[in-house]
Amino acid sequence: MNDFISHYALFLAQAATLVIAAIALVAGLTALSRRKGKHLGEIEVTDINRQFEAAGDKIEALRLPKKAHKALQKQRKIEHKARQQRMEAEPCSYLLDFKGDIRASAFMALREEISAILQVARPGDAVLLRLESPGGMVNRYGLAAAQLLRLRDARLPLTVMVDSVAASGGYLMAATADKIVASPFALIGSIGVIAQIPNFHRWLQARDIDWEQFTAGQYKRTVTLFGENTEAGRAKLREELEEIHARFREFVHERRAQLDMDKVGTGEAWLGSQARELGLVDELATSDDIIRAACQQGRVLHVSYHRKLSLPERMRVSAQSAWDGIWQPPGPLG
Repeated sequence: MNDFISHYALFLAQAATLVIAAIALVAGLTALSRRKGKHLGEIEVTDINRQFEAAGDKIEALRLPKKAHKALQKQRKIEHKARQQRMEAEPCSYLLDFKGDIRASAFMALREEISAILQVARPGDAVLLRLESPGGMVNRYGLAAAQLLRLRDARLPLTVMVDSVAASGGYLMAATADKIVASPFALIGSIGVIAQIPNFHRWLQARDIDWEQFTAGQYKRTVTLFGENTEAGRAKLREELEEIHARFREFVHERRAQLDMDKVGTGEAWLGSQARELGLVDELATSDDIIRAACQQGRVLHVSYHRKLSLPERMRVSAQSAWDGIWQPPGPLG
């Protein structure tokens, strides 16, 4: 009996040790994940001038005889050294990228990139933004536009370049620029607001399922997903959309006073060439043309902010992207 008790006690001690070790391991992994999740990320900077030169050198290495290529390399080194000496006086253009989704998720990186630029920018510097967005949630794109206005407040000239699309919330952002450049077939405009929601009330009713919703405030909820919508609720939602649309039009017109808002503020979108005629953009060109021209005038630095997502964050982002593909987030979209 004593042997049994001693062996049983040893078994319990070993089991308890394993459980404690497992708990400690889980706690450690959780803490590590949280620390990684709180990592602030890093600003990365790429010299676009050197990037162009390096690409050209690779072609020249095959196109030219070895002797001629070596002579060219020597000349490039002399030019680069001279440029390094006068770099202090050269203006600098900071290149940013914004690829918008329905939630304008890239505004978080944009915020950090603009903060970094404002820390070092000098008189004569400028900002180039490659913008691609079909629009999305009004409040999120409004915040992204507010980030760009920080550049205007700091008197840093901003050029927005649109190669494919800047519509709705995307154009709201573009309108903050001193200059908008679009490729001839880019989609521009869509100064309008939309909200849509499915309603399952009749489906639930047919199955004798009641949906109860309790609110305080007459217009806390205008339309609902599962309850019975009323004409009063629909009318209130239309009123709210009209108010947001009016603010959208005002925002654009304040920054592009030459526009005939009755003509362009209808929710329609136009190709770049048509948008140029309407005054929605200032110039027809690709972002490549603008960036190369800036490189000829001075230095161009590509600034980007990156933060490594934790595993739970990556899973959440993937799930959210998939969900947005089949389900429109609630609230008005611009």
